[in-house]
Amino acid sequence: MDGVDERAGRAGERVRLVPWAEGDLWLLRRTNSPEMTAHLGGPETEEALAARHRRYAVLEPGRMYRVTLADDGGETVGSIGYWQRTWQGAEVWETGWAVLPEFQGRGLAVRAARAVREAARADAAHRYLHAFPSVDHAASNAVCRGAGFTLLGQTDFEYPKGHWIRSNDWRVDLEWGD
Repeated sequence: MDGVDERAGRAGERVRLVPWAEGDLWLLRRTNSPEMTAHLGGPETEEALAARHRRYAVLEPGRMYRVTLADDGGETVGSIGYWQRTWQGAEVWETGWAVLPEFQGRGLAVRAARAVREAARADAAHRYLHAFPSVDHAASNAVCRGAGFTLLGQTDFEYPKGHWIRSNDWRVDLEWGD
């Protein structure tokens, strides 16, 4: 699903999901700071970023997006996506996001998560969409709550490969709506 819009609440800001493109490597570089990756094992090397960018550009099944403001000229505020993974013996969608520091605290990640939930629902390949934020990452756990995910409990989760973190397992049922 291309160009998904999510309406804002009282703030009036809307986000738009723009499919990841060749020119979006700069966004990965911006989100690769120690502050932005503190709950993800720290910054990646330039080589790892380039490899991730190549995966994002052709991601299938699933899709990666740049998150932009739907108004105000479409300024980029972050990234989000969904991709297939095997979880507890079943094929599911997983999601993850990053919002640039200057746009945090405005509810944009919640709106992007709602929009990606709808994109994954429209894809119709899997019943569940999961998110696995670190138990210590209050903001990402709040995004899950605000986007209508249900907390299933804590789990040990490997991300990136070779780095284990204690995560919350949040899930939304794509067949039954919110």
